[in-house]
Amino acid sequence: MRKAYIEIEFDSEEDLEIIFKSVEPEVKKKIPRTAVGMRKAGNKMILEISSDDTSSLRAACNSFLRWIETARSVREGFAED
Repeated sequence: MRKAYIEIEFDSEEDLEIIFKSVEPEVKKKIPRTAVGMRKAGNKMILEISSDDTSSLRAACNSFLRWIETARSVREGFAED
């Protein structure tokens, strides 16, 4: 079993809450050979990804990091208006 722990710090708990809610539906989806957990700690999001093999783990990490970055970019775009 391969595991990755990713900790992302946000500027505020409000930003964390918005991004967390944006990504949460993806955590609830079934991903073949992969399990994903997500939690909050202060103004940090912690992802715990486990997979049977390295390629599945890498794919899941890349997907979640892309979704988080996309949500962050959208959030920043709205904050500028």
